[in-house]
Amino acid sequence: MSAATRPRIGVLALQGDVREHVHALHAAGAEAVPVRRQAELDEVDAIVIPGGESTTMSKLLGIFDLHDPLVARLRDGMPAYGSCAGMIMLASTILDTRPDARHLDALDITVRRNAFGRQVESFETDLDFAGITDRPGAQRMRAVFIRAPWVESVSPDVEVLARVPEGPAQGRIVAVRQNKVLATSFHPEVTGDRRVHEYFVEMVRR
Repeated sequence: MSAATRPRIGVLALQGDVREHVHALHAAGAEAVPVRRQAELDEVDAIVIPGGESTTMSKLLGIFDLHDPLVARLRDGMPAYGSCAGMIMLASTILDTRPDARHLDALDITVRRNAFGRQVESFETDLDFAGITDRPGAQRMRAVFIRAPWVESVSPDVEVLARVPEGPAQGRIVAVRQNKVLATSFHPEVTGDRRVHEYFVEMVRR
């Protein structure tokens, strides 16, 4: 794929913020398509796993026979981005989840599900994001957390991109990258700030 092409990026369309991610990817310079079947997965260069409910998403991956094909594509090096529940799905270890929940094991991290609390404890904050807000003249990023996980620990192969800057959760890891896999605890698809999606689209182009 040349840098001039519009990469074809799938958004896992079983549950969650599918339309918001499709819109954000289009605005970031990609061709974005929903993915519900293996044939659709086979046609994309990368995948976004949206926010939603991770245990429901886990069940639906089985019902739609997508779990094993998705794991295989990720192991073969397909780029992926997960927001909120998508971060949980991509993690290798998940705390506070159902014992029968399946995940994709694409990031060598331990995440704690619903770490920031219930829906009523959702919040917004401004944070720094390595590779985005550290560019000359860049503004901090507004991050929206909705029943979000946080990252408890990472392996040496994982780059920490953002942490909560202040408050009771100060220092908690909320964005990571490992090779071609990116994940955030927060929902950039709902803010109108397309920089995380642009960052991911550039990852796919490379």
